[in-house]
Amino acid sequence: MTYRVHIQPSAEADLEDAYRWIAEDAPLAAARWYTGLVEAMQTLRSFPERCPVAPEDSAFPETIRQLLYGRRRHRYRILFTVRDDRVEILHIRHGARKPR
Repeated sequence: MTYRVHIQPSAEADLEDAYRWIAEDAPLAAARWYTGLVEAMQTLRSFPERCPVAPEDSAFPETIRQLLYGRRRHRYRILFTVRDDRVEILHIRHGARKPR
């Protein structure tokens, strides 16, 4: 089964904020990071359940999963849920941030 990936406005804002933050120090690295993260999200089109359940999962009525992307300072958690044939990207959070 192929899923459709939909990025919620909140996740889009998270992505833009992260890109701007990285670009302050390294514009070329930020562009590569951004492209890679978008490509990583698209891998969720097939078998999104491969990703582990996120620590925040117990606070929500539906299963929240996470896909990790990046290295060292620029590691981010892509939080999403699977609804029927759609993967809903809910938030993109820096890996160092504590779960809410």
